[in-house]
Amino acid sequence: MKPIRKFISPLAIAAVVTTALMPLTTMAEGYLVDSNGKNVMNSSDECWHISEWTPASYREPCDPSYKPVLVAAPEPAVTPPPAPLPKKISFSGSALFAFDKSALKPEGMALLDNLVQQLNNTAYETIEVTGHTDRIGSDVYNQKLSERRAQSVKDYLVSKNIPAERITAKGMGERSPSETGACKGMKVSRTIACLQLDRRVDIEMIGTKRTTGSN
Repeated sequence: MKPIRKFISPLAIAAVVTTALMPLTTMAEGYLVDSNGKNVMNSSDECWHISEWTPASYREPCDPSYKPVLVAAPEPAVTPPPAPLPKKISFSGSALFAFDKSALKPEGMALLDNLVQQLNNTAYETIEVTGHTDRIGSDVYNQKLSERRAQSVKDYLVSKNIPAERITAKGMGERSPSETGACKGMKVSRTIACLQLDRRVDIEMIGTKRTTGSN
């Protein structure tokens, strides 16, 4: 009896050789990968999906259309700074100046020094200095006197390193009296004393108080 010979077709041999040359494959994260963890690509340089693949399985460099889009984290809420608060101080004209004068007295300078000390701990956007006079004298004279007094106060504050560009100085003359007619009919000496509240300098500041440790 003749021995039976088994013949393997050339196609079968090629298939075996090709299989032997292919790297060992496995599955990971929805893709077919080789033993080194790299994606197995087809002839069109596309990754092979496995049945468990979902868009959430996206990995580089496969499926660029499914690449997650990074969404920037929302900006933290910023607390707005406190609104500027007005602060108004009235200085008696007689405390700052001699009667009918616009040069500051030593005691007036001391009062303004205390104010400067407060300003050094406060951030003010504007400082408005307004001079006032009583009704004794002409309107024109009183207007000029009130302006000179306001300017004297401004100049002193500037000399103490308060920024000049933040200070305005103006005079109101006798147009904004404090008394309401109670001083009428008095003798001149008593009238001058009675109108003391009219002779003043108002300093109004708008700004915000600095917190401890701020620059």
